Order: sequence, then structure tokens, then C-alpha cells
Amino acid sequence: MENKLITAARIADALTAKGIVYEEKKMFGGICFLVNDKILAGANRDNKLLTRIDPEEETELLTREGTSMMVHGNRPMSGFMYVEEAAYESDADLDFWLEKCLAYNPKAKSSKKKK
Repeated sequence: MENKLITAARIADALTAKGIVYEEKKMFGGICFLVNDKILAGANRDNKLLTRIDPEEETELLTREGTSMMVHGNRPMSGFMYVEEAAYESDADLDFWLEKCLAYNPKAKSSKKKK
């Protein structure tokens, strides 16, 4: 099984254990998890954890080992960070990042396209 699929399965298991209703979608070269039609987190082809966090916490969280700003199309994406595998290897570390994502989700802009 590809690493991104293992990471995606871990995210799915963690969200299910928390009773969170989510949708999986292929995005950004991996699998993203959407909650309330908003990107929450994901696993990319490089086995990095994609997180959507509060932009106000970004500077502080980027000081943590194994984190980097998401850049899409040569443009830094405020509120989106990548976390290297070593920084979310334990269930407690993965849970830390998912809790950050879940805390921001109610304030995040919807990913759903308007018709």
C-alpha cells in the first residue's frame, strides 16, 4: 500500500473515532478530507500530511520540526501547511494536527464552488 494511502487510512480512522462526518476527495496530488464542505486535512504523494490551520497560528506552528508552508502554483497558501511523516508518526502527533484542523474548520471558508 502506498504511504499516502496509509496516512489517509490513519486520518479516516481518527476522524471516525471522533465521530466526525467527512468526505474524501482527490486533490493536490493526494487525498483530502473535507468536513462541512471545507478542506480539513490530507495525505499527499510525498507522504506529507496536509493541514488546514488557523492562519493566526501559522507562524507559531511553522516553528515546529518537520513543518512547511504549502506552496501551490508558486504561491504560498496561507493557513495550509505540510507536516513531514516523522512529525505525525505517533497517533498523539497526528491527533495534535487533526485537532488544530478541526478547531479551525468552523471558521474556514468553504471549498465548495458556488453554482
